[in-house]
Amino acid sequence: MPFARLTLHPAQTPDTTSRLAADLTSAIAKDLGKRHELTSLLIETPASARWTIGAEDREVTAHLEVCVTAGTNSEEEKRIFVRNAMALLRRALPTLAEATYVVVTELPSVNWGYDGRTQADRATGLVPPGSA
Repeated sequence: MPFARLTLHPAQTPDTTSRLAADLTSAIAKDLGKRHELTSLLIETPASARWTIGAEDREVTAHLEVCVTAGTNSEEEKRIFVRNAMALLRRALPTLAEATYVVVTELPSVNWGYDGRTQADRATGLVPPGSA
């Protein structure tokens, strides 16, 4: 299931971050076909961040990365998600720079998982020795 990290600068209001959490989780579920209830999203605001684009300070910046299992999404699904996620970010942060990146990172199913089982094991129903 997906893990997403949204990095924001500067810190936003609780209402803004709550709305982004709800909207981005829904977009991941809808556009990438992931289970809403298993979508994990971390919203970070580094305390000592200095974020530049083109070596110039920016007032409002963001970066979104979503990790998914390799091969579980088509190019079209990823294209739609990137477009829709950027629209959500712009709605919440209207002065967001054009050079804002939304990244879908595909990880091999044997390289990640949750609850102690790799995605590959979950897909095949395999229960690793010692975990039963």
